Amino acid sequence: MRSNFHTHTQRCKHAYGDERDYVEFAVKNELDILGFSDHGPFPDHDFGLRMDYDELPDYLSAIDSLSAEYKDKIRLYKGLEIEFHPKYITYYKQLSDLFHLDYLALGEHMFTDSNGKVKNIYFAESTDDYIEYAENIAAGAETGCFAFIAHPDLMFMNKFEWDKNCDKACDMILSAAEKYNIILEFNANGIRRGRQYFPDGMRLAYPDERFWKMLQGSRQPVIIGADCHIPEQIRDSAIGIAEKMCMELDLNVVDTIF
Repeated sequence: MRSNFHTHTQRCKHAYGDERDYVEFAVKNELDILGFSDHGPFPDHDFGLRMDYDELPDYLSAIDSLSAEYKDKIRLYKGLEIEFHPKYITYYKQLSDLFHLDYLALGEHMFTDSNGKVKNIYFAESTDDYIEYAENIAAGAETGCFAFIAHPDLMFMNKFEWDKNCDKACDMILSAAEKYNIILEFNANGIRRGRQYFPDGMRLAYPDERFWKMLQGSRQPVIIGADCHIPEQIRDSAIGIAEKMCMELDLNVVDTIF
C-alpha cells in the first residue's frame, strides 16, 4: 500500500496547491490512500499559519467532492494537523462528531508552559522547554483524540547541545506513545531541510537519529509522513531517504493509521 496522511494545502498560508492538485498528483503516482491534514484552526484564537476557522467547511466539502469523483482511483481521508492545548479537549471531540473528520494528527508547534503561556517550539529558549513540550505531547496522547504524533522530534531543530533534558523529553514522548498506543511519525520534511550545523555537529534538524535509535528493533508503530506543502512532495526523494533511514534503524513502519 502506498499512502500519505500528512498533506497540507494553500489554505494554511504556507503551502501551495489546492486539494485537487494533491489528489491528481497522488493518483498519477499510484498512491492508494491520501489523507489531508492541513493545519487546524481554533474557533476563538488564531495561532497563525493555518486556515481560518470559517474555511473549515469548504476544506471538508472539497475533500468529500474529490473522494466521490476519484472513488475508483484512490481513497481519501479528512484530517487536520493540530496542536494540543488543554482548554480545547471538547473542541477536538467536536471536530470528529460535528465535522465528521476521519482523524486528527497531533502536530505540536505551539505548546503551553507551566504558567499557561503559549510558546513556539521553533523558538525554544533552552532545553528546559523540551520538557514542557513533551508534557504537552504526552497529555495530548492521553486524550485518545489523535491518530498519530507528527514530527515528535521537532524540538531538535533548535541549536542546543544534547543534555539530560533531551533524554528526559524523548523518554516522555516515547513512553506516552507506547502507553496510549499512538503511532509516531517519521517526518520527511526535515530531510528536505538538509543537514545543518548544530553545536553537536552536522545533522538533520529532524528526524534526529538519536531519538529514533531509542526505538530500534521495537514494535512501536511508525508511519512515514510526507508533510507535503507542494503536491510533488507526496512522493519525492525525501520519501525514499526516509524509507531507507527507517529500514536501517529497524523501525516498525506501518502504512496506515487505521
